[in-house]
Amino acid sequence: MTPETLDAAIVEEKFLAATGPGGQNVNKVATAVQLRVDVFRLGLAPWAYQRLKELAGSKLTAGGELLITARRFRTQEANRADARERLAKLVADAHVRQAKRVKTKPSKAAKAKRVDEKKGRSAVKAGRGKVRID
Repeated sequence: MTPETLDAAIVEEKFLAATGPGGQNVNKVATAVQLRVDVFRLGLAPWAYQRLKELAGSKLTAGGELLITARRFRTQEANRADARERLAKLVADAHVRQAKRVKTKPSKAAKAKRVDEKKGRSAVKAGRGKVRID
């Protein structure tokens, strides 16, 4: 999914007054963009939807809407492009499957080697104690 291929029926844009520095421009012009996307209408596979939920975190509402706010730039066009790129990246990252972890067990030889090293280390530390003359 590219930012240009987003359907207008799925994405709702709202322009807000941005916060932070910018002088009179910030007070007069609504340059920040808030994208509201209905995640169910994206048509994601169940595993991709689950991954999107994990990646989005608090940006995903209980109603299944994804909220992305962009206010990094001083113009509406730049913030709009930024928000759409972030949405496209989030959806693309949701489609990347995580590699399944394969459980492994250390071999008997590896366990024995670890115990021998621990015993050797213990002997070194025991030798550091006070010297007693009997």
